[in-house]
Amino acid sequence: MSHSNIPFQSIDWSLIPKTEHLGETGIAYWRTKQYKGLRIRIVEYSAGYIADHWCQKGHIVHCLEGEFISELQDRECFVLTAGMTYIVSDDLSSHRSVTKEGVKLMIIDGDFLK
Repeated sequence: MSHSNIPFQSIDWSLIPKTEHLGETGIAYWRTKQYKGLRIRIVEYSAGYIADHWCQKGHIVHCLEGEFISELQDRECFVLTAGMTYIVSDDLSSHRSVTKEGVKLMIIDGDFLK
C-alpha cells in the first residue's frame, strides 16, 4: 500500500474552490483536498439529487447536515442523517446517493480502502 506522511495542517474549506458535478438529477458541489493515496471532500448535493452512476469505490461518508439515502444496487436502502457515517471498501457494493432536500457530507476515500 502506498502512502505518504501528512504534516499537521488545518483546512479552511471555504477557501477551496467548488467544482460542479451533474447527477442523473440535481448537482453535486465538491471541495477537494488530494494527497497521495488519499482524497478528502466536502460534498453538497442539491435538492432532488440522484447520482448518475452506481459506484464501486470504497468510501467513508459522514453526514454533516441534512439527510440522504445510500441506495445499493440490490435495492437495499440506508437512510443517513446528520451525525451518521457509512463505510465500505472498494468493490464490495454498488451504491449511489439520493437526496430529496439536499445534504452536506464529508467523504474520505483512498488506497487504504482497497
